[in-house]
Amino acid sequence: MAVAAAPSLQDRVPSEEWKVRVDLAAAYRLVAHFGWDDLIFTHLSARVPGPEHHFLINPYGMTFDEISASSLVKVDLDGKIVEPTPYYINPAGFTIHSAIHQAREDAKCVMHLHTVAGTAVASQVDGLLPLNQTAMIVHGNVAYHDFEGIATDLDERPRLVSDLGDKPAMLLRNHGTLTCGPSVPAAFLTMYFLERACAMQVATLAGGAKPYWPKDDVADKVTQQAEQGRGRIEAIVWQPLLRKLDRLDPSFRN
Repeated sequence: MAVAAAPSLQDRVPSEEWKVRVDLAAAYRLVAHFGWDDLIFTHLSARVPGPEHHFLINPYGMTFDEISASSLVKVDLDGKIVEPTPYYINPAGFTIHSAIHQAREDAKCVMHLHTVAGTAVASQVDGLLPLNQTAMIVHGNVAYHDFEGIATDLDERPRLVSDLGDKPAMLLRNHGTLTCGPSVPAAFLTMYFLERACAMQVATLAGGAKPYWPKDDVADKVTQQAEQGRGRIEAIVWQPLLRKLDRLDPSFRN
């Protein structure tokens, strides 16, 4: 049975919120498009513009290719749904996302995935290795958080925040990947590089040959180079991705 389309909220929310809703719904569709989803069990969130510190997160029970701008659920930092909706949210998603949104004013968007490659690298002792250019782009900006069980315990939030610090990416040991950023495009681009770097690392190590290590100072240089052009790249990349989704299925905008 098909999921009923959520009633459109476009004329019922401020234009700034609607833009965030469309971008976040697009990110969910892109996660599904790239094969990064895990049935219904991961989550992306974005802060709603305004002083209330409300944020949007996925309706629990929808696959990511079903999510639209109007079906996203608005909650506060206590996990309370603040607008009428037929949906509910994943408690583990609330724990992880509320911790970072509450502590990091710059974290307007938070993304968390359980991909095979990302979880594999998060489960390796040495974590992400600077074995290729893509890994070097993010290598210096990756934090680590030890696994404490399924993230339903609110007591874990201070440790998540402490381990993340001011970095835009984190490997959740034995669990998956996490990124945050000042916008949905920023967090998505970091996740793209992180996930691709993890997939490249798994493929490199699976090949059986001894990896070729770059010179010690190269990884830091590449990270710095990437940071210098980051804002421009985010703007260049996001619009073509939205056009791709419009060609595939524009219902994310509903």
